[in-house]
Amino acid sequence: MKQRIIVKANIFKALGHPTRLWMVEQLAQGEKCVCEFVEGVDVDFSTISKHLSVLRHAGIVDMEKRGKQIFYRLTMPCLMTSLHCIDGLLDLQIQKQIALIE
Repeated sequence: MKQRIIVKANIFKALGHPTRLWMVEQLAQGEKCVCEFVEGVDVDFSTISKHLSVLRHAGIVDMEKRGKQIFYRLTMPCLMTSLHCIDGLLDLQIQKQIALIE
């Protein structure tokens, strides 16, 4: 049981960076080439590769090399359910704050 908790903690740790979280949300739409990530954010190729390596090591994404390009895909689509839950909570908090202001 302890090992399962450690693995879960490592997954959450891997998701703990805004760029990696953005990458996961992008991969939920379908597989992407590394070059697409570089174009999407103001971060260099080596930094993107390091972030993808963290996600891959945690088992969140998988990669496939095709010629000179490397494509990544989400291996945990169920993760999006949790992220949508968080989005709902954030929306609720914003609504409460707006209600307080009014």
